[in-house]
Amino acid sequence: MYYEQNLTQNEIAAKIGVNRTSVSRMLKKMRDEGIVKITINYDLNDLSLAKQLEQKFQLEKSIVIPVDPAQPTHVTLTALGQAAARFLEAHLQDHDVIGFSWGSALAAVVDALEPSEQCDDLLCLPMIGGPAGKLESRYHVNTICFKAAEKLKARSIMIDVPAIVEKESTRDDWMHSHYYDEISAYWKKISIALVGIGSIQNTGHATWRAFYGHESVQHFKEKRIVGDLCSHFFDDAGKEIATHLSKRTLSIPLDVLHHTRYTIGVAESKGKIPGILGALHGRHLNVLITTEETAKGLLAADKHKMP
Repeated sequence: MYYEQNLTQNEIAAKIGVNRTSVSRMLKKMRDEGIVKITINYDLNDLSLAKQLEQKFQLEKSIVIPVDPAQPTHVTLTALGQAAARFLEAHLQDHDVIGFSWGSALAAVVDALEPSEQCDDLLCLPMIGGPAGKLESRYHVNTICFKAAEKLKARSIMIDVPAIVEKESTRDDWMHSHYYDEISAYWKKISIALVGIGSIQNTGHATWRAFYGHESVQHFKEKRIVGDLCSHFFDDAGKEIATHLSKRTLSIPLDVLHHTRYTIGVAESKGKIPGILGALHGRHLNVLITTEETAKGLLAADKHKMP
C-alpha cells in the first residue's frame, strides 16, 4: 500500500483499522528487517562534476551524489554510504586487506554493504586506535571492522588501544610490542582503505571537540591545520603537521595510504571543504565520494585559492 500503491500512512491506517503511529512503526520494522530496502542509484550521480574533480585532483574515481542540502544529515550519510559500499563491492579482489577509520560516514558505508561471499580470504582491520569512550559504539573502528567482516564473510582484527594515549611512554611501549609489529605489518598490506575526513571548520561538531578537546582545536588553528585523516593533521597543501598529539597518537602512518590500490575518502558538507581540499592536495586519496553541494564548493574554493 505504501511503496507500490502510494497510499499515505493515514489512508493505510483507515483501511486496516489501526492508528497512524502503528502504520509508521510497521513500516520502520519492515525496513529494519530487510523486507523493504531503500537504495539510491549512484550511477545517476553528477558525472560532469565527478569528471572535473577527477581531472583537477588526479583521482582514480569520484562519485558525486545529488542530495538536497536541506535533507537531514542521516539521509545524506545513507546516500554516501550506499555509493561507497557499491564502489567497494565492485572493486574487491581475493586476498584484499581492507582498512577502516572511524566515524558516522564509515558506519554508513558498512550499514549499506550487502552480505557477500564474492571474494576469498578478505581481512578487515582498523587503521587507528579507538576513541576511548568518546564516541558512540556504532561509530567505533572495531564495530565498523567487525560488521564489515560479517557482511563480506571476511576475517577481522580488533585494536585494543586508544587512538590518543595520555603519555608518550605508553605509545612507545605499544610500538615496541609484538601486537604493534603484527598490526603494522598488516597496515603495509592494505589494498583498500576507507577514511572519513576531519576539518578544522567543522570543529564546532561535538565529536571533534570531545575527541581532541577545546585546547587542541585552538592549537590546530594556530598551526594553520585544515583537517585530518586517522588523526594525522595537515595544512591546506596536504603537508602533515606535527602537533602536541603526534607523539601520543596510535594510527597508521599517513604515507602508507599512498601505497594502496584505492584510498577512498567519504566526506561531505561545506564545513569539511578545507579538510577535503587538503587531503586532495596532499594526494592522500585517489577516490572521493561526496555530495553535489560539496563538489561545487571544492571546485570553487580551489579555483579562487591564492598562489
